[in-house]
Amino acid sequence: MSQMPSKVEILQWISDNPTLTAKRDIAKAFGIKGAARIDLKRLLKELEDEGHLEKRKKSYRDPDRLPPVSVLQITGQASDGELLARPLEWTGEGIEPVVLLIPRASDPAMGVGDRILARLQEVKGESHHYEARLIRRIGTNPRKVLGIFRKGAEGGRILPIDKGDGKEWHVAADATGGAQDGELVEAEQAGPAGRMGLPRARVLDRLGDPSAPKAVSLIAIHQHGIPDSFPDAVIAEADAMKPAGLKGREDMRDMPLITIDPWDARDHDDAVWAHADDDPKNEGGHVIWVAIADVAHYVRPGTALDHEARKRGNSSYFPDRVVPMLPDRLSGDLCSLHEGVPRACIAVRMQITATGEKIGHRFVRGLMRSAASLTYQQVQSAQDGAPDDKCAPLMDEVITPLYAAYAALEEARRRRQPLDLDLPERKVVLSDAGKVLSVNFTERLEAHKLIEECMVLANVAAAETLVARKSALLFRVHEEPSPEKLDALREVAATAGMVLAKGQVLKTAHLNALLHAARDTDHSEVINMSTLRAMTQAYYAPQNFGHFGLALQAYAHFTSPIRRYSDLVVHRALISAHGWGKDGLSHEEEAQLEETAQHISDTERRSMMAERDTNDRYLAAFLSERLGEEFTGRISGVVKFGVFVKLDETGADGLIPVRSLGREYFHFDREASTLMGSDTGLTIGLGQRVTVKLAEAAPVTGGIALELVSLDGETLPKGPRATRGKPPKRKLGSAKRKATVERRKAERKRR
Repeated sequence: MSQMPSKVEILQWISDNPTLTAKRDIAKAFGIKGAARIDLKRLLKELEDEGHLEKRKKSYRDPDRLPPVSVLQITGQASDGELLARPLEWTGEGIEPVVLLIPRASDPAMGVGDRILARLQEVKGESHHYEARLIRRIGTNPRKVLGIFRKGAEGGRILPIDKGDGKEWHVAADATGGAQDGELVEAEQAGPAGRMGLPRARVLDRLGDPSAPKAVSLIAIHQHGIPDSFPDAVIAEADAMKPAGLKGREDMRDMPLITIDPWDARDHDDAVWAHADDDPKNEGGHVIWVAIADVAHYVRPGTALDHEARKRGNSSYFPDRVVPMLPDRLSGDLCSLHEGVPRACIAVRMQITATGEKIGHRFVRGLMRSAASLTYQQVQSAQDGAPDDKCAPLMDEVITPLYAAYAALEEARRRRQPLDLDLPERKVVLSDAGKVLSVNFTERLEAHKLIEECMVLANVAAAETLVARKSALLFRVHEEPSPEKLDALREVAATAGMVLAKGQVLKTAHLNALLHAARDTDHSEVINMSTLRAMTQAYYAPQNFGHFGLALQAYAHFTSPIRRYSDLVVHRALISAHGWGKDGLSHEEEAQLEETAQHISDTERRSMMAERDTNDRYLAAFLSERLGEEFTGRISGVVKFGVFVKLDETGADGLIPVRSLGREYFHFDREASTLMGSDTGLTIGLGQRVTVKLAEAAPVTGGIALELVSLDGETLPKGPRATRGKPPKRKLGSAKRKATVERRKAERKRR
């Protein structure tokens, strides 16, 4: 950095990095070198004289006193409601001092876990040792680490379980929290590097045996900071709830609405029914009802339940457990549409034509009673001619009309052409003890698609209604891919001898043409994966930017308020827009929609990462007993340090380190996503078939290491490790000629 930082920027750095406040740390952060250090020294002295900073040297500082300006973390409330905090830089040998935060009227709202920069005043004769005035809030939570505790002579060390973090942490003898050797622990950073240059940590929580089968999801929950226990106030509010009555609702209890869910579903938040439309103007048309649990009736704005639901953002699903957004009294009882039990709902009646076009809809707030709770497999078997005792009585009135309406929706879908990716979903099957029994690819039935199309239509209806009524809401947004990502996809397609046209407004139909061309070829999986990677990530926003993947102009999430806060916001907006009650969207919520959208988009990504990490660890545990075995797969990624392979049998992703590919040097071509051997000219790229040997599977981190046995059916050539440099010109020329031939083939196909 060529310019000297301002005092504000220096204070910002110190408050954000309380463990890196030495002059050399500050100089390094701002790129200050040479004579400019003198100016930095002058600025620091001025800040010290002004009382913003206190120069602290070990030889002169009283270790049992806190500096006048300190970083604190709020830990709870005093009996009178005032906030208590603890110092994050405490290094004394006595009792850690208690700090009472004295708020000003202008201070922002703060809660447990918030980190603040505060000015301290020592007090005597009180239950607390210091009083603090807020200077600035600097974020929530110090850096945390999840790892295995290894006991030592002077405390111990923590070995992180994150496969991307190889750094160990030192734990002082008085900061172990009683952890035993080999235990899984959660810790937080306690200061800068100390003994042997390791960063210091203090143990916060002991999580038990890391090798226990059911510790896998627990690791992900703690690692990603997902709240997994409800505060007492939230449980008390939920337990006090009573079932909603008929007052102010449309009586829908005689409608044969049914729920269709996976066999292991923990809740039932949506019900469906369809019948032929008796409107003579809509010959051959259908009426589809979608009823959704009325969560908004129970979770009111500003309550403890609401604050906790917003904080969580969504439920998180793992093979062995669910971390719900709402307590079980709601998610598993009052807001679950159980068979034969009256339940409050918000429902939408939708008219579609014989060809699946929606020509009208209306929303109602009602009281329903599910006629049956069925599974996807039950319903599909019934439609295929083998109804069980539960489905047989429902065939004529419920199941057959549902499939007739679905056939019309499917016709409309083909015309609309949403993105048609073919990516099988894997499911980890566990025993009662938590051991992995199998890893299967889930079967996608017509019954799944039926429910999916009904939910999409209901979500569209919700968005359209709220837009028409000029109501605030949260849209589900999916923007089109960036030009850079599309160019990368074109490169992959060209390598496979296929074409993605350029120079036109991109539509999902263009991507579907590519996906359909690749179907039933050796390139199908890599084209599907590359198309998925080209997509932007969907998110929530109070502005409507459309949904590219579904090829829809306006889309909102309405159908799962039990497990998504976004849907609860949409329900409240519908309540306000229809004047159904006082439990609709409040003015305060409307003002915070931008912030809410960002927050729940973040919590959604957090859950996705935690769920993915959990599956990776379970897959590694499943494979750990098969070390040395050979597996087939396909190259799914190429990076400078190696090659990622997706295994056919389990869908697990493993890494072949570049050092194990052979004794020659491999050059990485980022644009083409290839590695080329400098001696043999061997080119390794996306989509190639491989046979690999399982070299390592680490259940604690989820890492899987592989060795390459054969590439496209041929064993690897063994070349000597040559002088590192560019590939021989002969090999480069050969590769360029090959690329030219592929491009010409693609151009001919385009014509």
